[in-house]
Amino acid sequence: MAARAPYFAPEEGARGIRPGESPAAALRRILATPGAHQAPCCFDALGARLVERAGFPICFMGGISVLKGFCVSAARLGLPDVGLISYGEMVDQGRLITEAVSVPVIGDGDNGYGNSMNIKRTVKGYINAGLAGIMLEDQGRRVIIMSKYAQCPKKLYILNAGQKGNKVAPKACGHTEGRKVISREEAVMHIKAAIDARKESASDIVIVARTDSRQAVSLDEALWRVQAFADAGADVLFIDALASIEEMKAFCAVAPGVPKMANMLEGGGKTPILTPAELKEIGFSLVVYPLSLIGVAMRAMEDALLAIKGGGVPPPASLPSFQEIKDTLGFNRYYQEDKQYTVPQAEPSMPTGNP
Repeated sequence: MAARAPYFAPEEGARGIRPGESPAAALRRILATPGAHQAPCCFDALGARLVERAGFPICFMGGISVLKGFCVSAARLGLPDVGLISYGEMVDQGRLITEAVSVPVIGDGDNGYGNSMNIKRTVKGYINAGLAGIMLEDQGRRVIIMSKYAQCPKKLYILNAGQKGNKVAPKACGHTEGRKVISREEAVMHIKAAIDARKESASDIVIVARTDSRQAVSLDEALWRVQAFADAGADVLFIDALASIEEMKAFCAVAPGVPKMANMLEGGGKTPILTPAELKEIGFSLVVYPLSLIGVAMRAMEDALLAIKGGGVPPPASLPSFQEIKDTLGFNRYYQEDKQYTVPQAEPSMPTGNP
């Protein structure tokens, strides 16, 4: 199991990762307790620290409503989530986030960034970054480009999911139309590859298996896939874009005993927005909120810039005090720890006698 070295060691009695406990073990312990555990999505280390300070026991890196680290792509690149952010950028962001907090962090692993061998590398990279869990999904759009010798040069053909001999193109965002999924067999094999990577790493990272087949194919197909993912060894199951409470109940009836995840897409997604108590009643163990932090941060920064452009500064009510900012960033804890390593300065000796 990979070592984890956060900047601040976890304190005794911490809600998240306890001293000597792996991030994944902490996540498994939390998910084993009753309730629908809330995990707001963050996009950087500061956001993760705010999630922890607010008392949430779990943090999610990315923005799973729209996949491939929607929030990370927005914050790190300033670009939309259309397949532009890479594995290397995501794993680096995950490492910075896990170093900043003492709560388990689940990372959005997209589709593993390629085939089964890519998935194994992605899982191992996320383990080494200190992430407690990784979400992997079955979305993919397959295309083939005709050669210059073909009858129709440069023409792009979109083929059926699962067809061989072609390349994988950027995929659609979650809760949108036009999504494609890979074949059942390939989707299950990807989860098996993730499990193998975990075993090879002697890790206990939590594998969250996601399917986009509810929108791409049908509810029945999605239910079949999550059952197959559970049989393959996935630890948590997730169907994106369920369209009603009845569909959510049907999902939670699959693979009893395997935790189910719900996605509360703020601002208008396909899935009904329910309270944690309502979600617990249906059967969910984990609830994520993908856009809250990135959304309010964008709006707050826009408002602040308008105030500055108008010749003033943001109103005091919209800003934490400088002291509050320092507390959030851990200045006081840093100073307390730094005192342990202070070396007393000796008084300089004065020369005596004549030179």
